[in-house]
Amino acid sequence: MSRRARLLLAGAYAATTFLAFPQPLPRALGGGVLDLGIALGWLAPACLLLLLRGLPVRRAVAWGFGASLLAHTALIHWIYVVTVVYGNAPVAVGLVAPALLACYCASFAGLFGAGWSLLSRRGLANPWSAALLWTALDHLRSWEFPWGTIGYVQHENVALLPLAAWGGVYALSFVTVLGGAALAMGLVAEDRARQRRSIALAVAAVLVAHLVGFALRRPEPRDTPSVQVAVLQGNIDQGVKWSRSFAKGTLEIYEELTREAVAAGAELVVWPETAVPGAIEADPALRQRLAGMARQTGAWLVVGGVGVEFDGGSRPSAYFDSAFSFSPEGALVDRYDKTKLVPFGEYVPFRGLLGLFIRTVASGATSLDVSTGERPRRVELFDGSLGVGVVICYELLFPDLVRRFAADGAELLLAITNDAWYGRTGAPHQFLAMTALRSAETGLWTARAANTGVSGFIDAQGRVIDPTPVFERAWRMARVPRHPAPRRATFYVRHGDLFAWLCWLGVVALAVVCRMRARERVREAGE
Repeated sequence: MSRRARLLLAGAYAATTFLAFPQPLPRALGGGVLDLGIALGWLAPACLLLLLRGLPVRRAVAWGFGASLLAHTALIHWIYVVTVVYGNAPVAVGLVAPALLACYCASFAGLFGAGWSLLSRRGLANPWSAALLWTALDHLRSWEFPWGTIGYVQHENVALLPLAAWGGVYALSFVTVLGGAALAMGLVAEDRARQRRSIALAVAAVLVAHLVGFALRRPEPRDTPSVQVAVLQGNIDQGVKWSRSFAKGTLEIYEELTREAVAAGAELVVWPETAVPGAIEADPALRQRLAGMARQTGAWLVVGGVGVEFDGGSRPSAYFDSAFSFSPEGALVDRYDKTKLVPFGEYVPFRGLLGLFIRTVASGATSLDVSTGERPRRVELFDGSLGVGVVICYELLFPDLVRRFAADGAELLLAITNDAWYGRTGAPHQFLAMTALRSAETGLWTARAANTGVSGFIDAQGRVIDPTPVFERAWRMARVPRHPAPRRATFYVRHGDLFAWLCWLGVVALAVVCRMRARERVREAGE
């Protein structure tokens, strides 16, 4: 294959990857969101496999890395908005930052290229081995920055979404790559019965996966207990979010939205991440104001704010990204602290070295690193009769972390986030798609409150209900079913990433067979 052809395939992989995830349309084209994942999700892995065809290991690594670097730099271009528009970094930093973060994602594509080249040389390259290797590497990448995991492109595929309750988003990654690999290999397959059989089995498996997914869909039981939940979207611009002069106005906006929601029947009102412009525990007046709002409305409040620990006196020693729950009597019942923080956003890794050159982006509340909470756990509301999982922003990217809220007894999820950082890019819509998979995996409804959107509800099967437009002040309300654990705990909640670990087992088996065949060739050459 010529270099020009490979460059075209690399560009096609980048374009299909970018467009397979939700992207906003310009206002000149009517606005809205372009979401082509159900169609283009299959083409992205197909393009990459065609690109890697016939390459030796080192070149496969280089081409895989380069194509993925292009794809993920385009996909996470919103990092520019985070760093420059709201982080006040130089433009040069904003241009380089997406590419640097994309290098992390691209390194796994380079590993895939190496593995695929070795499998091809040993006669083990087929749609099944491609799906195993890709899914295992998706699982490995998910331990730190899983943005752009291929399984999320199926977030609107109602036939495949039920599989997430069994294998997480990784089950969707496996089926997507299996189908894409069958497409790629079907285009270039040699006339050998073994190859044709493997491709046919892969296509049949993809079809069966859709049929099984349809069969697994279940209507909401009529006797399921429920609670009337409202989510608020204050639409506070990130540029003034921590301004002291705007703090009063911010509170007044959320108080007004709360009154409107409660007047419409809300029993539980959810404010977004860090919606409260201050440290509740360090400001008695602020705490009393929130307690008074709970008493006045007679509703339970879950509000995002800054948590504080003190050094034994009155001096703060640690800050947290937290969620506070207030009872209708005005009591501060609980505080949950975010357990998964954003690198370089909420803390600087290896601060002793990198802190000399880099500061955290989210430094509006404190100049110190944000501290990590103890563990994902349920928060008890309604005098202990309702357990919820309050998942804060970045935590929503991690399937195993979110499932631990359900495993701890959460009956529904409250997702609070501040997506104002992303501006009018595709990131808020892509983040919503990831949140939808968390509901599909855990079998729990999610009430999502985002500062600038998208806010709304996601049912237990991962379908988004009544989403708000971005950058508009709004609130949404729904009667949300409660799914008490462990009675309705999904397989994924009970067993976690078992499917992904089985894919790793398959990769190890392939490596063993590769090694055995390599030894056989050496032995045959010696004879």
